[in-house]
Amino acid sequence: MTTPAPAPQPQISPDEFRQRAQLIEAEVGNVIVGQRDLVRQVVVTLLAGGNALLEGVPGLAKTTLVRTLADVIDCSFSRIQFTPDLMPADIIGTTLISEDAQGRKAFRFERGPIFANMVLADEINRATPKTQSALLEAMQEHTVSVAKTIHQLDRPFFVLATQNPLEMEGTYPLPEAQLDRFFFKVNVTFPTAAELVEIAQRTTGARRPQTRHVASGAMIVEMQELARTVPIASHVLAYAARLITATHPGGKETPSITRQYVRYGASPRGMQAIILAGKIMALLDGRFNVAFADLKAAAMPTLRHRVVLNFEAQAEGISSDEVVKGVLEAVKE
Repeated sequence: MTTPAPAPQPQISPDEFRQRAQLIEAEVGNVIVGQRDLVRQVVVTLLAGGNALLEGVPGLAKTTLVRTLADVIDCSFSRIQFTPDLMPADIIGTTLISEDAQGRKAFRFERGPIFANMVLADEINRATPKTQSALLEAMQEHTVSVAKTIHQLDRPFFVLATQNPLEMEGTYPLPEAQLDRFFFKVNVTFPTAAELVEIAQRTTGARRPQTRHVASGAMIVEMQELARTVPIASHVLAYAARLITATHPGGKETPSITRQYVRYGASPRGMQAIILAGKIMALLDGRFNVAFADLKAAAMPTLRHRVVLNFEAQAEGISSDEVVKGVLEAVKE
């Protein structure tokens, strides 16, 4: 039995990690007014190798944020506009019959827009569940299966999906299996009056904000590898586990808000996400160890879409954010 070769160590240092992430955030901030928490959470998702779901009403610069991030990072980018008539083949690609110079015919796979480093799934909840499912394998395994062939996606691979609130007309709710594959779910808030003035000045004048490349795809992969080397103490890890189990109504130490309003809690993917997000937040803060505060900061965007509410919560207007907040208050360090 052969021993597997050790994984290559990332070449980037923690200081370089922090400086490069700050450069990315600063360049995005040249275009996006305010929304610092939104930009930070999207960058954390990218550096974790995950996928992000942005929810907000139209016109809040969700698409602009993704386009700007693609401009800042030198890697391939594609945009998919989800509509009710979109089909899975429009996303992953299709098999065509091609003919060579000698007249011989053969099947050829034409790659779809999913084959890019950064994929914008715009208004993902306007497509039918059948089309939404085309993203499942790519988001989790970073592969695409067509017929009997498995196609590997290039690293880094990052899906950033936007969706409108479900109350709006013509939308389809995302299934729980797909929601669980999103590392973070970020709620995009409406800008303040001062930010609206700044937005108008930047977008209605003769000069438009410019961005520059401050990172490459290969550098992002190195940053992702470095993030995984950050140590986490056993008692901090146990705290993360208690947070996850506290979202399940059947646990012995489950808080009352969970028992009353939750039908099903966060999955093990939620545990993986909150720990990895905590490691990245520690690096961004100049530390090489995960603190309780890092996990608490990552809890809301990590768990809000993984907590499935029951009918009583819907009837009383209780949101998943309120449940996660109650869990954070109930679970002690």
